[in-house]
Amino acid sequence: MLPRVLLRLLPWLAFALAPVLAAPVEATFNVRAFGATGDGRTLDSPAINRAIEAAAQAGGGTVVFPAGEYLSYSIRLRSHVGLHLGPGATILAADPPAPGTEGGYDAPEPNASTQCQDFGHSHWHNSLIWGEDLEGVTITGPGRIYGRGLSRGNGRISRPVGTRYPPTGGALPDVLAADGPVEFPPRPDLKPGPFGYPSARDNLPAGVGNKAIALKNCRNVVLRDFTILHGGHFGILATGVDNLTIDNLLIDTNRDGMDIDSCSNVRIANCSVNSPWDDGICLKASYALNRNRPTENVTITNCFVSGYDEGTLLDGTRQRLDAHRGGPIGRIKLGTEASGGFRAITISNCVFECCRGLALEQVDGGEMADITVTNLVMRDLVNAPVFIRLGGRLRGPDVKQPGTARRIIISNVVAHNVAPDHGLFIAGVPGHRVEDVSLSNIHITYRGGGTAEQARRDVPELERGYPEPELFGVLPSWGLFARHVANFTLRDVKFELLQPDARPAARLDDVVGARFVRVELPAGGPTAPWAIVNSAALRVQETTGLADGSLATKP
Repeated sequence: MLPRVLLRLLPWLAFALAPVLAAPVEATFNVRAFGATGDGRTLDSPAINRAIEAAAQAGGGTVVFPAGEYLSYSIRLRSHVGLHLGPGATILAADPPAPGTEGGYDAPEPNASTQCQDFGHSHWHNSLIWGEDLEGVTITGPGRIYGRGLSRGNGRISRPVGTRYPPTGGALPDVLAADGPVEFPPRPDLKPGPFGYPSARDNLPAGVGNKAIALKNCRNVVLRDFTILHGGHFGILATGVDNLTIDNLLIDTNRDGMDIDSCSNVRIANCSVNSPWDDGICLKASYALNRNRPTENVTITNCFVSGYDEGTLLDGTRQRLDAHRGGPIGRIKLGTEASGGFRAITISNCVFECCRGLALEQVDGGEMADITVTNLVMRDLVNAPVFIRLGGRLRGPDVKQPGTARRIIISNVVAHNVAPDHGLFIAGVPGHRVEDVSLSNIHITYRGGGTAEQARRDVPELERGYPEPELFGVLPSWGLFARHVANFTLRDVKFELLQPDARPAARLDDVVGARFVRVELPAGGPTAPWAIVNSAALRVQETTGLADGSLATKP
C-alpha cells in the first residue's frame, strides 16, 4: 500500500499534470516512412509530397527530414503543415529534364498579369518548394535547401557554385548574361506589352524551376533556422503574404536572396544574405497579383548582407574574386517593382559588406512613405551608401505620373571605404521632388580620387530609366548629390576622404527647404566644398564651407 502521505498528494498531482496529459501530441510524418531515400540520387519528391498530403489529411503536422540528401522536383506545401529539416538534411533541387521531354518541376501557372514584371515575379509553381492560398505554414531547420538544379532566370540551369566570373575573360557580364546565351528559341506566341514583358529572354519552359521557395497569397508563415544555397532567381519569393516571419536564415545564392512582394506585417530578423549577383533583402510591390497591393508594416533587423563570391559566406572564406559590371550587389533595397507602394517600413541594426548601399526606390507611380532606417554599418561599398530615388519609369497599368517619396528618416550610419563614383544620392525628377528626408549621425569615409573633369559632368535625369546609381555615371560631387528634393535635413554628419578628390563634397540642385546642422567636411580641398544651384530656403548652422544663416541661390 502507498504511504498515507502519498495518497493525500495524488489528487494534487493529478490536478497539476492534467494540462500536460491532455495536451495533444503533435503529429510527425517522417519522409522515410513514405518512401524517401535521402541518398541524393533517387528522386524523393513524390515521397515527400505523399508525406505532406498525409499530414494535411490528418489536420496538420510536421513533415520531418532526417539526415540525408533528398533529390527533388516541386514540393507542394499545404495549410497547417510544417517542414522540419533536421541536422544534416538537405533538400536538393534536381536537374531539369532534357529539352522536349516531360517531367521536372511543376509548370508555371497561368497569370493574367505578366506585362508589368518579369517571368520570375509572375509565377510561383515552377519552384522547388511552393505554396498558394495557404495558412499556418512553417519551414524550420537547421538543415539546408540547395538549389543545384535551378535556373537563375535565363537558361535551363545555372552554372555551379564556384564558377568564376567572367568565365572566359573579356567584358564583364551583367546579371542575366552571367550564365551565357539564352538557350530558348524565339517565342512568337508571346505578346510583349509596353515594358517588354512577357519576354522570350526569361520565359522558362515547363519542367524548369527557378526559385527555391515561392509563396503566393498565404498567411501566418514562419521560415526559420535553415540555409539556402544557390537558390535560383529567388531564394525566397513571397507575394501577397500576410503575417510572415523570416528568422535566422543563412542565404548564399546566385541571384536574389529574398524578395518580399506586396506583403503585409513582415518580420525579417537575424538573417545573413550573400547575393553577389542581385539584391540580398528586397521589398517590392509589383503588379504580379493583377492588382496594386502595398508592401507595408515591415521590420528588417539584425541582418547582414554582402556580395562575396557565391558559396564563400557559407564556407567562411568570404572571397572577392568574381567581377561583373557595376560590382557585387547584395544590398537591402526597396524596389524596383513598386506600383503598389511601400509604407511603414523600418530597417535597423544591419551590416553591409562588399556590396552596394541601401536603396530606397519608387519609380512606378506608387507611394513610398514613413520609412525609418537606423544603426547601419557599411564597409567596402561599390556605390552610393544611401540611394533615394523617385522616378518616372511607371511600370504599371494606366500609371500617368511619378508617385511620392516622403517622410524618410535615416540615422546612425557608419560607412568606410566607399567607392568614389557616388556619395549619398537623393534624386527626384522635374516637378516631383523627394520630400521630408532627414539624415543624422552619419559618418562616411570615401575612397576619393575624383577629377576636375568629373566635377564638370552634367548628370542625366534618366526620368524613365532603371534606378541604379551606376547608370547615372560618376557624380560631380563625392559626398552628397541631391536634386529635386524638398524639406531635407543633414544633422551631425561627417564626410572624410582616404585620398584627395577634385570634386566638391556636395552638390545641391533644385533643393528647397534644406537644413544643414553640424556637417563636417575635410578642409583644404582643391575646390569649394559646396556647389549649390537653383535652390532656396536653405538654413545653415556650424557647417564646413557655409556661413551660418539662410541661403538661396540662382541658376
